[in-house]
Amino acid sequence: MEKIIVALSAIAIGLGGLSGCANMTETQKTTGTGAAIGAVAGGVIGAATGDRKSAATGAAIGAAVGAGGGYLWSKHMEKQKAEMEQATQGTGVTVTQTADNRLKLDIPSDVSFDTNRYDIKPNLRPILDRFATTLNENAVTTVTIIGHTDSTGTDAINNPLSVNRAASTRDYLVARGVATSRIAIDGRGSREPVADNSTAEGRAKNRRVEIFVAEPAR
Repeated sequence: MEKIIVALSAIAIGLGGLSGCANMTETQKTTGTGAAIGAVAGGVIGAATGDRKSAATGAAIGAAVGAGGGYLWSKHMEKQKAEMEQATQGTGVTVTQTADNRLKLDIPSDVSFDTNRYDIKPNLRPILDRFATTLNENAVTTVTIIGHTDSTGTDAINNPLSVNRAASTRDYLVARGVATSRIAIDGRGSREPVADNSTAEGRAKNRRVEIFVAEPAR
């Protein structure tokens, strides 16, 4: 147990050192942090068994997995996030970085879709226009679009409606030069509410589209 505590302490020390490297890019910090966590986690496995050789091997394997897996948060991704924050300011669209280093746009119904509709609203078009431009500037990224509905109606209506909302968003981006092969779509119907469906305000929040942009680690 003492060895595990020491190893876990090393995580905090290692991450503190990485965060303090002012000359490192965001990509280097992300990769380095993953490697540090992977190395210590791998070492803990061997240390727990009292086998020094296993600890060293586990650390090496963990470092490789930690450095190479997941998504990158590069300068391009940071630039795209900043541009989309500026483009969506005051619209109700939220732009965030997810825990796994994806860029997320959460587009509510007052910007995206009316009840039982999947045609793009006029006030969403300039946002998607700017979004398409940022995607074309960083062509290595992939896009996932997920449509959602409120609880009005049955699953037989809501499930295809949510897919159609995602498809409409994809088609709009494709028409502006984004390759179809980069975009995956999905519809979740009313299964993933973020607000209370018993109120009009809650239903409006649930009737949304989420867009995720990822730069795969290479």
